[in-house]
Amino acid sequence: MASTSDIRNGLCIKYNNDIYKIVEFLHVKPGKGPAFVRTKMKSVTNGKVLDNTFSAGHKLEDVRVETHKFQFLYNDGDFYHFMNNEDYSQIQLIEAALDKPELMKEGQVVTVTINAEDDAPLSVELPASVVLEVTGTEPGVKGNTATNATKPATVETGATVNVPLFINEGDKIKVETEKGTYKERVKE
Repeated sequence: MASTSDIRNGLCIKYNNDIYKIVEFLHVKPGKGPAFVRTKMKSVTNGKVLDNTFSAGHKLEDVRVETHKFQFLYNDGDFYHFMNNEDYSQIQLIEAALDKPELMKEGQVVTVTINAEDDAPLSVELPASVVLEVTGTEPGVKGNTATNATKPATVETGATVNVPLFINEGDKIKVETEKGTYKERVKE
């Protein structure tokens, strides 16, 4: 059993007969009344996000998890397939269990969280940033640089990312996976 003081990002808990992963949390200590923890939880089975508030000292049933490095192999429409880098076993996950599936490219190494009780995969975490090649974007308009102007660009995985005007097709960019935003241009 865990309490509200143990809440952190990535903690998996059992709540309402389902397993949820803590995505965001905020400890609130108002001037009047008892302290509480405001959380945003994502179901690992169906991907639904739930906002919930726990009073201070509330007991939570935590789920013992293990993390393993897996390589993303391919997606066949309904399922995403991964291979364990240690024993070469393969697993498949539905899209709802993934945080940012549109930023994963084949061959990328990700961290998979697995329930230690029944060896069921719970969630997939991408690295903090990924390098992707721009496959399509409009050319920047000269003179349209009064402010931090951006334009949409399609990357090799099919995702659309807003990038600065100087980015062209064929450029490699670093994308922050948590927000899905442009970070910087990568020089080869």
